[in-house]
Amino acid sequence: MHIKKAFTMIELVFVIVVMGIIAAVALPRFDSDNAQEAMDQILSDIRYTQHLALVDNVIDPTDSNWQRAFWSIHFEHCGGASGWFYMVGSDSNYGGDIDKIEAARDLRSGKPMFWKNTDDCSNGGDGTVSEKVFISKKFGINNITFAGGCAGGQYFGFDSFGRPHAGFTTSATPNYDSIMTNDCNMTFSFDNHSNMTIQIRKETGYASIVGQGDQ
Repeated sequence: MHIKKAFTMIELVFVIVVMGIIAAVALPRFDSDNAQEAMDQILSDIRYTQHLALVDNVIDPTDSNWQRAFWSIHFEHCGGASGWFYMVGSDSNYGGDIDKIEAARDLRSGKPMFWKNTDDCSNGGDGTVSEKVFISKKFGINNITFAGGCAGGQYFGFDSFGRPHAGFTTSATPNYDSIMTNDCNMTFSFDNHSNMTIQIRKETGYASIVGQGDQ
């Protein structure tokens, strides 16, 4: 007579309990990894923006609106309160806004890092732009606060020396009054109620994640 072996009810309950404990321990780590990935990506693109300013001087000092052409990174709300996105570019035609053709290219996909704040982005764009910029959809970022040198704004740029500026898009005076005199702190809030902050240092424009030292 062949006797079939099987788990007893107690053994099954024990396995379920152990799996529940493992899941409870692992999920916060997943949330933490997601937030870290978000900060690493955004930090990289801030440094990318500064790099573009250093290697591609698009400023025409003979034009009174020359500061508008600073390579800059903008954090904005999508249309219909559908989340946050950011874009990188240079308003090289001094039109007052970054156009799609003026946006920097995502080095991985080759698509422009661009979106309009009047358009919904809950689906992650329309396929013609870089999907990485839709940080609410990708990472669950639900709010960004700006303090210090970038308080009151949602964007900053860099001049050809790599120095950070804020409040320059409406400038019509050829000077450097918009240079940051205080460190800029951007705090990102996530759906899991965690927060992480990126700091842009005054004068040098060096960017880092607060609490993680130099990277």
